Amino acid sequence: MQMRIESEHLNGLIVLVPEVFEDERGFFMETFRTDQFKELGLPYEFVQDNHSRSQKGVLRGLHFQWEPPMGKLMRVTYGSAYLVAVDIRKGSPTLGKWFGIEVSAKNKKQVWAPAGFARGFYTLSDFAELQYKCTGTYNNKGESGILWNDPALGIEWPVKELIMSDKDKKAQTFAQWLERPEANFFKY
Repeated sequence: MQMRIESEHLNGLIVLVPEVFEDERGFFMETFRTDQFKELGLPYEFVQDNHSRSQKGVLRGLHFQWEPPMGKLMRVTYGSAYLVAVDIRKGSPTLGKWFGIEVSAKNKKQVWAPAGFARGFYTLSDFAELQYKCTGTYNNKGESGILWNDPALGIEWPVKELIMSDKDKKAQTFAQWLERPEANFFKY
């Protein structure tokens, strides 16, 4: 079984596609293998797995963590969602650029977004479940967010209805983040 890189974006963001074996019984695939990730030049030491479920219209993000730095390998295991990542690494040639892709249980794509990317998603199906492997353990004192609809980023979300947390509605702008001393944790 072989995992392959489908595409690369924004100096570090990777879309992966696993090899899938399907028959009348269902399917089987490997979503992570240390040797293959190592061979592809991707992180292969993850310290935390997360699983979330959201109803249609839920937008979560844009979230990131600097202490410890947290990269995420994200996939949708039920339904579909529009995943977005924004490069927030100072000095990066793609600083402030974003990438978005529909990921679903059907297409089985995975997105690797290293530390230094703010990440979010919008639920497209009635419900969606996302699972993600993280390279850092969660620390609420070393995490933050950027406003999902900051005009400076120009993200083209496929939003029809919108359900968000108060925290995400009140997130800082990208410019405000860049002024914070913590932004220096993510230098390219």
